[in-house]
Amino acid sequence: MNAFDDVPFPLAIGRRAQVEPGFSTVIVTTASGHEQRNSDWASGRLRFDAGPGVRSEADMQALIGFFRARRGAAKAFRFRDPLDHSSNGMTGAQIATDQTLGNGDGVRTSFPLIKRYGIGAEAEERRITRAEAGSVLVAVDGVAQTTGWSLGALGQVNFATAPAMGAQITAGFRFDVPVRFAEDRLTIDAETFAAGEAASVPLIEVREG
Repeated sequence: MNAFDDVPFPLAIGRRAQVEPGFSTVIVTTASGHEQRNSDWASGRLRFDAGPGVRSEADMQALIGFFRARRGAAKAFRFRDPLDHSSNGMTGAQIATDQTLGNGDGVRTSFPLIKRYGIGAEAEERRITRAEAGSVLVAVDGVAQTTGWSLGALGQVNFATAPAMGAQITAGFRFDVPVRFAEDRLTIDAETFAAGEAASVPLIEVREG
């Protein structure tokens, strides 16, 4: 069975999702009250609750159909984070110089899409594996490249010819998050739904790349 269906979660439902970025930190408090903290993850992992977006019977039917087609938690899929889906800030229009992917060495031809949060050595680097088709813009030393490259699997920018030594490779893009349903069961109570109570539809980010 294919573990990833390259299909989007119903966009209208996802727009109102609750977003929860999280990390895994081990904290040990010594007898003197000082703390020692160790971060287990180099990059955060997102959780969403898409329940607030289910506003109508049509939404509910679309959600149930999508859930059944994914066989619950078995298959991952694309989800558009309503608060962060662009290389330019969080939701800005992308340009080809938004994010630095690396520097050429005359040999390397593949550069993964990356989005950085923060500045300098302390910035978090996030791999982008599900860029929106047709949204990716690429530049070499600030010059937009309309040909000579292609977007490969899991967000790899592949050049036909290796960029020259020291050439800066940048890109702009819009992207989705690979997620799955957090549970194999979906509970929607028709009576409470009719009374305006939102269902809970937890989703969790899937690591790729």
